[in-house]
Amino acid sequence: QVQLVESGGGLVQPGGSLRLSCVASGTIFSIYNMGWYRQAPGKQRELVAAITSDINYAAAVKGRFTLSRDNAKNTVYLQMNSLKPEDTAVYYCYGDIKGQAVGPRNVYWGQGTQVTVSS
Repeated sequence: QVQLVESGGGLVQPGGSLRLSCVASGTIFSIYNMGWYRQAPGKQRELVAAITSDINYAAAVKGRFTLSRDNAKNTVYLQMNSLKPEDTAVYYCYGDIKGQAVGPRNVYWGQGTQVTVSS
């Protein structure tokens, strides 16, 4: 069983910064990619950033957000700078993970962490 646990959300003023963390735990054979989605009220869930063979960012966050990965800790980080009110959303970590050497890959999701940008 694989679990993803996020942390680091909260309330921040416009222009401020937050750092989200996501740790994958459990029986893990290989992690193919990890990243972050977000969902604002009344909107569809959208990709924020993902690490595969390289790092991809949504146009809305490029230049402000930085995704990084610590393979030894099965952890990804999302450093969010110059935050705007439109960044307010629940941020979800995901991982495309193979739990066993013989078996399928599955996409796992964290429980979500709220990020609110407001003065």
